[in-house]
Order: sequence, then structure tokens, then C-alpha cells
Amino acid sequence: MERFLEGSRAALEEHVRQHQEIHVVMGNEACDLDSAVSALALAYFLAKTSPAPRAAFVPVLNIPRADFALRTETRFLLRQEGLPSASLVFRDEIDLGGLHGAGLLSLTLVDHHVLPGADAALDEAVVEILDHRPLERERAAGCRVTAAPVGSCATLVTERIAQGPPGVLDRATAALLHGTILLDCVNLSPAAGKVTPRDVACVSLLEERFPELPARDSIFQALQEAKFDVSGLTTEQMLRKDLKVLSGDELLLAVSAVYVDLETFLRRPGLLRDLEAFCHARGYAGLVAMSISFSQHNEPSRQLAVYSQNETLRSTVCRALEEATAPSLSLQPLLSPWPCLGTYTQGNALASRKKVLPILRAALGGPGAAGGPEEEVVPPPTPMNSLVEECPLAQPVPPLCPQDVLERVSRIAAGQPPGSPK
Repeated sequence: MERFLEGSRAALEEHVRQHQEIHVVMGNEACDLDSAVSALALAYFLAKTSPAPRAAFVPVLNIPRADFALRTETRFLLRQEGLPSASLVFRDEIDLGGLHGAGLLSLTLVDHHVLPGADAALDEAVVEILDHRPLERERAAGCRVTAAPVGSCATLVTERIAQGPPGVLDRATAALLHGTILLDCVNLSPAAGKVTPRDVACVSLLEERFPELPARDSIFQALQEAKFDVSGLTTEQMLRKDLKVLSGDELLLAVSAVYVDLETFLRRPGLLRDLEAFCHARGYAGLVAMSISFSQHNEPSRQLAVYSQNETLRSTVCRALEEATAPSLSLQPLLSPWPCLGTYTQGNALASRKKVLPILRAALGGPGAAGGPEEEVVPPPTPMNSLVEECPLAQPVPPLCPQDVLERVSRIAAGQPPGSPK
């Protein structure tokens, strides 16, 4: 994998100079671990298995390089596998529009299947999709689509690689896929409500082929800690790490997930100055921060902070949160250090930010209200696992032996349902 990444960056530069085709594999704009690893692993596989390729296969991380500091779990896992960030290609380092205009671009999308409006012109270049979300639109007949409601897109990539020529998968790629599936599926815990039998099958397959992979508990815990480690981030980076922006009547409201408890967040030196500077620099009239911390048993605890120098807006938002019934947040007010900041403990820990956003949209009114356009996201947020954004799946995981795993993966790739006759 390391040689491939170094070579793909060099190949990109060479193909641009020589006016030759470039096949980009790219995840979504959030560029969380699943999106990044799926792009790296699938591009590596395609480069290894495509017969006499004319194109350079290039994985692209769909964020500016400067934002990579916010993707703490991705940086951790790549560093663990000795893959330097200098070998990666980021979205601001490749001119996809120019390549497409020159007729040189083919595009594979992983962990998403609908390009944002700014990239709509690139849709013609999409030749393949792998996604674990429900499809929102039909694709052209020439586009290969793999879509299934599994816990991690890395599961679909693992299945694809497992059906390829033997020996293609190396240990570093296996480790990236293994850690990603475990993090996305909360260590394959049925109680977390995200894992599916296909995720379990792929983790078992990777462990069978590479017995030296880290133990599940250890790599999951390490990635979980890295994911929520904001100790090296500024307040501005913490607020941008997982940010959505809602529009109301001629105003913008920032909604950030902050991965420390509220007491720790409020103790940050110069916090009030930082909040004011963050909102002023981006034109936000206010900010709602949902702090999320976890117990030793990975049980989430949530608290809310509502900041605005506009007393009317702050009162409107606080009242909407306090009086919400769908769902009720069961808020208990906390003593706030400043009049411009409302603080609460959220008794209903199951109400993730995903559930709070419609309440805030309705409170704001205007074009960003419920039923209106999707919220602006600047930069795109890091999708969290089911500890943060819950998932309806909650089926127990059946025990699997290695033979079951190999047979299951083979049938999945062949399009046969589990349990069907051979």
C-alpha cells in the first residue's frame, strides 16, 4: 500500500503532464475513516487487478489538506500502518473539473453516490459506486453500482477485494479495512445497533488471512480514543470538526458536535472570545454546541450550550429546545458562566444531534426550516458511529466459523442471498 500511494501521486503528476487518463476513487465530503479507507483500499485493488490499465488509479481524500488535522482517527490509523500523509492526494490538490473537461477523468465514488451541486458536472464521469446507504437516484446503465445496508462501506470494499485474485490484499490494506469496520460497527456490538452479518463476515475473513492483526478490542478502543481526541485542536478546530449550519430568516446558526464534556469545554482558556471570533468570522448569528462524552461502557452523555450575543435569537433557540416534544430532550438547566450562553444537561441521551436539527430548523423558520433545503455544511461533518448518530439495526450477530465466512462472502459477491443453495 505504501508503494502504491507514493506511486499513485507520482502517476497523477505524470498523467497530467502527458494528458493521459486518470481514474479517481473518491469518498464523500466528510472524509471520515470509512470514506478515506474505502477510497484508498479500492484504488489499490483496482490498480492491482485492472488488465493493462491506461489510466492512473488515484485515491482522493475529499477535503482540503489543511482539514486533515480534524480527522484524528484517520491520521492515527494511517500512522499506525506507516502510511505518511505526504503520500496522500487531497481534493484541493487535483483539478477534477479540468480533468473532466479535458476528457481524462473517470470517477468511482465510495461511501456516497450523489455528488453535491458544486460537483454536478462530474456526474458524467462516474463509472462505479460502492455505498452503504439507500440509493436516492438511478444511475446510467454503464455505471456499476454496489449498494447494501451494511454498517461500513469498508465491508463492501472488503467483499470486492475478497473476490479478486488471491494475493492482492496486503497486510496494511487489511489492517485499514479491519479497523474501519470495527470502528463503524462499534466493535461489532449488536447493542449499538449498527453491525450486520456481512460486517462480521468481513472482519472474520480479514483476521483469518492475517492472524497478526490487532485484537478487536484494542484497535477499536485506540481508534475510538483517537476519534474523540480533541486535545490537540484549537476551539475553532473543535467546532469545525463536526459542524452543520442552518439558515433562517436572514441568519445562520452553527450546530457543532463537541467531543468532550461541557464542563471541560467551558474551562478552555479564552473560550468566550473564541466563540465570538468563530461566529463573527463566518457570519453566524449564534452557535449550538452538543457536547458528547462516553462512559467506560461506551454509553453516551449529552449536554447542550447555546451561544449568541443576540438575546432574541438565544431565547428563541433555548425555548424551542426546552419545549421540544418530538423528541423531548429532557433538559435540565446548568449554571452558565456568561449571560450570552445557555447551558443544559440533556436527560434524553438517545436524542442525537440528528434529532435536534429539525427542532432548530423549525425554531429558525425561513428557508432552512423543516421541509426546506438541506442545511449548509461548512466544512462537511465527520459522520459518527451509532454511539452518536443511532442506527435502527439491532440484530444479534450469529457466530461464524472461517468456512462460513468464506462461503458467505462468496455468495454475497455473487448476488446470492445467505442460505441459498449452491
